[in-house]
Formats: sequence, structure tokens, C-alpha cells
Amino acid sequence: MKTSDYIMYMVDRLPKGYVFTYADFVNEVNKREAIIKALNRLVASGKISKLSKGKFYKPESTVFGALTPNEYQVVKDLLEENGKITGYLTGYSIYNKLGLTTQVSNTIEIGKNNIRSKFSREPYTIRFVKQKNTITKENVPLLQLLDTIRYIKKIPDTTVIDACYRLLSIITKLCEKDCSTLVRLAQKYPPATRALTGALLDGAGKRELTEPLLRSLNPITKYNLSGVEQVLPTVQKWNIV
Repeated sequence: MKTSDYIMYMVDRLPKGYVFTYADFVNEVNKREAIIKALNRLVASGKISKLSKGKFYKPESTVFGALTPNEYQVVKDLLEENGKITGYLTGYSIYNKLGLTTQVSNTIEIGKNNIRSKFSREPYTIRFVKQKNTITKENVPLLQLLDTIRYIKKIPDTTVIDACYRLLSIITKLCEKDCSTLVRLAQKYPPATRALTGALLDGAGKRELTEPLLRSLNPITKYNLSGVEQVLPTVQKWNIV
């Protein structure tokens, strides 16, 4: 089969919105240039679109125009390396997923152990958030939850009080193992995050798990989250004012 026919056949089999590179089609090293040329011809014909240098996708057409790939597809190469998870989505996409806001952003935030400067992949800006914990597939949802607690004041289109109600509902549904892991992971977050996490766990009836968080805090430091006492009855214990 000619390289161009092979590329067309493979592209037809890909789902719309899936981001790929020439490496997805390489089966013989000496055909790399032919594959790149074939992909560029498909871009010129409108069959596929170019996301950034060396990255392509099949656009999905709607009455409102062509859709761009979802955020995961845009940055999936930054979330995994050699089959190992090295990063995760955080920020606005997670606030939406957790039901805390309906607003969207043109900035995609990624939690990673080793961060780099922000850069653009149109129409998005890619920004990195330092994560001190080891990142695994199993703990990503808990890290996303802790990031949300950390940046609770920055969640758009909601209040700290409403966000606490929602976070309390989520934490109440966690199993004891996940709550214990949450406490362990929280210890590498800033003190204000540890304090609010402890108060949320108290409110969720997990008070017996929170002692390590309480011991980790300076007893004279205050954390300003006005109004949270309406949701969480033990905020005074955590020096949240």
C-alpha cells in the first residue's frame, strides 16, 4: 500500500478530536518524510487540522463550526512518559468536573513534579503547577481535589461558602482509604490547604483521621476564609477565620 493511501486509511479510522503525530503512523524509519508530507497534504485538503508543530487532529464539524480537541487530547503528551503518568489536569477543567463552576478558560493547567515555563498551543495557554507528591494514576483524583481546596478563593462563578458545601459533599463520599491517602498527600501542601482539608474531613465525619494535619500546623497562624464557619463547625480548631 502506498504511504499516502496507508495514512488516509489510518486517519479514517481515528475518532474525531483525537490528537496524533507522524509517530503514530511510523512503521518503517525510512518512510518518516513520506508520512509527514502525506499528513501535510491532508491538512491542505481540510481532511485534518494542525494543532501545533507536528501535532494534528480530525476536526469535528458542528453547526457552530469545527470543534477543537478536548483539553486532555491537547496536552496528553505532557501527562505521560513511556507509559508512566507524569502529570494531570488541574485548574478550571477540574473545577468544572467537580461541579464548582460552569466557566471555561483558555488556560490549561497541569500538575507536575518538574515544571516548565508556560507556552501556547492555540487556542490554549499551557501552564504548570508544582506538585510535590509522587503522581500516580490512583492518586490523581485526590491531588485534583487538594488543588481545588488550595485554590478555593480563585474558583470563578462561585463563593468560598458554596465551594465548601460542594467539597464537603465530595469528601463525605470518599472511602476511608481515600480519606487516609488525602491526609497523607495534603501534608505536602501549604498550611492553609492542610487546615481547610482537616476542617472538611471533620465536617465529613472523618475526624479520627485528621490528627496528622492538625499537628503539622503552627498553632498561632490564622487562615482567612471568612464565612466557612457556616459550613464547617470545627473551623476554630483549625484557626480558620
